Amino acid sequence: MTTLQSVPALGTHPASGSLPSRAETRDQLSRATYDLLVIGGGILGISTAWHAAQSGLRVALVDAGDFAGATSSASSKLLHGGLRYLQTGAVKLVAENHFERRAVSREVAPHLANPLTFYLPVYKGGPHGAAKLGAGVFAYSALSAFGDGVGHVISPARAQRDVPELRTDDLKAVAVYRDDQMNDARMALMTVRAAVDAGAVVLNHAAVTGLRFTRGRVTGAELKDSTDGTEFGVDARLVLNATGPWVDHLRKMEDPNAAPSIRLSKGAHLVLKRTRPWRAALATPIDKYRITFALPWEDMLLLGTTDEEYEGDPADVSVTEADTAQILDEAAFSIKDQQLSRDLITYSFAGLRVLPGGPGDTSKAKRETVVTEGRGGMLSVAGGKWTTFRHIGRTVMNKLAALPGHPLAEDMEPMNRLPRKLPLPGIANPNAVAHRLLIDGPAPGPRMAPDTARHLATHYGSLAFDIARLANENPELAERVHPDAPEIWAQVAYARDHEWAETADDVLRRRTTLTIRGLATEDVREGVEKLLADRD
Repeated sequence: MTTLQSVPALGTHPASGSLPSRAETRDQLSRATYDLLVIGGGILGISTAWHAAQSGLRVALVDAGDFAGATSSASSKLLHGGLRYLQTGAVKLVAENHFERRAVSREVAPHLANPLTFYLPVYKGGPHGAAKLGAGVFAYSALSAFGDGVGHVISPARAQRDVPELRTDDLKAVAVYRDDQMNDARMALMTVRAAVDAGAVVLNHAAVTGLRFTRGRVTGAELKDSTDGTEFGVDARLVLNATGPWVDHLRKMEDPNAAPSIRLSKGAHLVLKRTRPWRAALATPIDKYRITFALPWEDMLLLGTTDEEYEGDPADVSVTEADTAQILDEAAFSIKDQQLSRDLITYSFAGLRVLPGGPGDTSKAKRETVVTEGRGGMLSVAGGKWTTFRHIGRTVMNKLAALPGHPLAEDMEPMNRLPRKLPLPGIANPNAVAHRLLIDGPAPGPRMAPDTARHLATHYGSLAFDIARLANENPELAERVHPDAPEIWAQVAYARDHEWAETADDVLRRRTTLTIRGLATEDVREGVEKLLADRD
């Protein structure tokens, strides 16, 4: 591995577009009164901040950890209509999900989303028959107006050509449908960037230590910067609690007697090295309601997920031995043993789904978004799913416009007057970007490796050219961070100067895929920390 020498902060001149310092951002947050303070930098908070800034409001967004640092970077990495929702008769929901999925993957962020073919294996004695699943995938594709083709049934032999590790014992048929997948952390970061481009002021690693009140109304928050301990505050006309699994914790800051409003469901996943290439994903029915996924993702295989009620501290959520055993056992229904060796596991992660409070099995609970108003006027938003993140932002904004007394309505542009499919930064055809990166390399130096070019194109879109420029200007930044991963050191510098990366985990877990690949070695971590420290 290349050992980096001291690399100065890139683009320190204001014209370069690098980020303001944390001290400058804290000062900006402290001096102004914002129309809306969003607490929580998961995708719900980020999307709301983006839409609020688009509507003309003065917006601030803070998070106690990193953007998308918890549940929003611990999903199944899918943009999907929700095939299993057809089982409960939620036809309208599936159609709405399809609309959002296609908008994101085709018009809003085609550089960050990838189409993916799914195979549903039908085994002898399984919970569903071939006719039922065939009708199901046909209806599913119909609800997306057949924009991804027609759901149909194929033979086991045909499916095994695309999924070589498919178990064919007692396999009767395979149903086919299509959805999309993404790198959730990268999608969230690009949405943060879109919010900032629209005028929002954002700060991660800034924890709320208390709320500010004016005549009984919540009018801001007290914060502490976890990077250096600086305490500061933000004033706002309205505060939105978008803290996900911690939503009730913040509600109790507003009202110590606030009753619980949500329940949590843990979803665990495993990441494995692939033994052979896969050209399709598996979605294997486990019972009447649950499906286990095996997804080719980032040149690896993503398995999951679990769905069980979680009652502990959200900060302590983790993948247990029982979770690992369950995921591997369920995957074994349709995947051969050699692909499920524990030696192939590179990483595991767990996230918490936020569900409306109430009884019943979490696997059958609706993934709906709930917006409530507390006694101090703070709004709390919880629930929803990644696919509909733009819709959730619009839903919250419509709620803001309809608040009693209309405190913000006269200052904001109505949602129906804003562009419905505003693209995220970097929008471009990733194939064209990768091609350009390969042919436009520096004349005297080596060409960019094809896997690096493809990785940059599908994680940054046209912004990949900015990273390539850094690598061209400094050959050390063109080196791979780890020989077995496509990432280069220019991405670390870029994350530091343009993507709010403060810690090694910010870089290794969310700005890049090195942790998930099992490549965040001590040497790699040391190099990343050294480069981050060179920002000043």
